[in-house]
Amino acid sequence: MIERRHAAWMAAPSVAILAGVAIVPVFAAIWLSLHRSIVIFHDQRFVGLANFRFLLSDGRFWSALGTTIHFTVVAVAAEIALGLAVALVLRRGGGLLRAAVILPWAIPTAVSARMWAWLFNADYGLLHRLAPAVDWLGSPATALYAAILVDVWKTTPFVALILLAGLSSIPESVYEAALVDGASAPRTFFGITLPLLKPALLVALLFRSLDAFRVFDAIYVLTEGGPANSTETLSIYAYKTLMRSGDFGYGSTLSVATFACALVIGLSFVRWLGRER
Repeated sequence: MIERRHAAWMAAPSVAILAGVAIVPVFAAIWLSLHRSIVIFHDQRFVGLANFRFLLSDGRFWSALGTTIHFTVVAVAAEIALGLAVALVLRRGGGLLRAAVILPWAIPTAVSARMWAWLFNADYGLLHRLAPAVDWLGSPATALYAAILVDVWKTTPFVALILLAGLSSIPESVYEAALVDGASAPRTFFGITLPLLKPALLVALLFRSLDAFRVFDAIYVLTEGGPANSTETLSIYAYKTLMRSGDFGYGSTLSVATFACALVIGLSFVRWLGRER
């Protein structure tokens, strides 16, 4: 009993800091979402759930949600597939190769997005010169996939590192036994590597899904949500509502909705991961 109380006192400062930087802002946003708060008009009043009722009929919200889901599914699927391939290569590679692969992840997202924006530029961009018929950032049909390409380039090394750690935890004796039994390389991969790598895959899916769902900086630097709102995600819509329109009430409602969606995704993956274990 004394040891448990002592442990609680030791953990109290960390819990207080976590509450200050994470929990309190969430409740503050929830409270603000129950108000009509437009700074420029000095309009501040309690409206209850009116913002959430409007949210359900807001076509722009549903469009942004669809764009966010599309971005998340395509980007994370590509990152898992490429990350697994890179992890398999890194398992046999040296330290120099690992350092080179991790370089894109080490670059700040805003910097890498600006670099790719120059590559996509319709006047002098290298990628535009290679494919002149494609307007990477100026066409609604390609702008979102250009942003997905940037995200995949940036975060595939992170996924590869997680999967490399999972591969390193698989005992070599398992592969030796499969070799003695005459198992082919595909049979070994699908029968041994993938099943034993499933916990690491789920962890990578959890981290990347949450991160991709709240994507902001890469898309904002590339297109600011355009053209014609074709790359506008929930985070960008919330930012525009909060900072450009000055509607802090409805902007907070959008932020709460984004947080709720991310919470559902996180709890689903945590439950799935616990079941697998």
